Amino acid sequence: MKSRFQRQHFDYVSFLFTGLTGAATFLILAILAVILGNVVYNGWGSFSWRFVTGGTERDMFSVANAGILPMIVGTSIRVILMTIFVVPIGVITAIYLTEYANATSLFTRIIRGAVNNLAGVPSIVFGLFGLGFFINFVGQNMDAVFNAHNSAPIWGKPALIWASLTLAVMTLPVVIVATEESLKAIPSGLREASLALGATKLETILKIVLPQALPGILTGTILAVGRAAGEVAPILFTGAAYYMASMPKSFTDQFMDLGYHVFILSTQSPNIEQTRPILYATVLALLILTFALNIVAVFVRARMRATMRLLQ
Repeated sequence: MKSRFQRQHFDYVSFLFTGLTGAATFLILAILAVILGNVVYNGWGSFSWRFVTGGTERDMFSVANAGILPMIVGTSIRVILMTIFVVPIGVITAIYLTEYANATSLFTRIIRGAVNNLAGVPSIVFGLFGLGFFINFVGQNMDAVFNAHNSAPIWGKPALIWASLTLAVMTLPVVIVATEESLKAIPSGLREASLALGATKLETILKIVLPQALPGILTGTILAVGRAAGEVAPILFTGAAYYMASMPKSFTDQFMDLGYHVFILSTQSPNIEQTRPILYATVLALLILTFALNIVAVFVRARMRATMRLLQ
């Protein structure tokens, strides 16, 4: 009889691929650390309370006078508006595709194909779409109906609302896919039990399925916010302003943006070397703002998960 304690053969293939995956993970973390370290090292010296709370009244290219408060406000408002626009539409679309649509029908396949193709469109194309559809078509027609007596356009020009809607269209596939995966993860037994107790399909979705899927929906929202916060191309033609003396007062005003301001500092400055500290400090502010928005969403998701565990 062979011994039960035979020496097992060493699996070199598993060891090799484990090492490769570990090395790839370490490389990604190392690159991230280098990027963050470079931004913090070069931008921390110019990052101050005056820089964060200051405006652009004097000189936005001056190290001593530059401020980024209008950019922070503009970036935050457009991201919040984008979230308000994209989440309801994305969730409703995902509910239809998961709970109501026939998976083999031509209409459903067209919708899924459109969502997949939308996810691969370059961001600059969304900017041109926003200019052509939201501003030149929707906005100008709204001016023709509601503002015919005024020669100056109110809606048919770059504005905060059009930039937010353009970003919502761009991030729509992210929310739809994340919500779909979250809905599919809900056990079908919960739906069947609810229907067996006399609830309608709509009541089952609203009271049973959606509460269970909320963490996944928030995950999609976090991904959408993270992508939209740093995007510049979609807002170039739809709302971002090179310079504004004041912050936007309505949804039809243009706005200054952190990402666009980084582009301006790196390409339009009269002295690139002189404004380099401002450039890095602005990038640092953009990273902090993006992380803050994501942390808020992660905190809300964690609280929801804890509440759901207590209710169960």
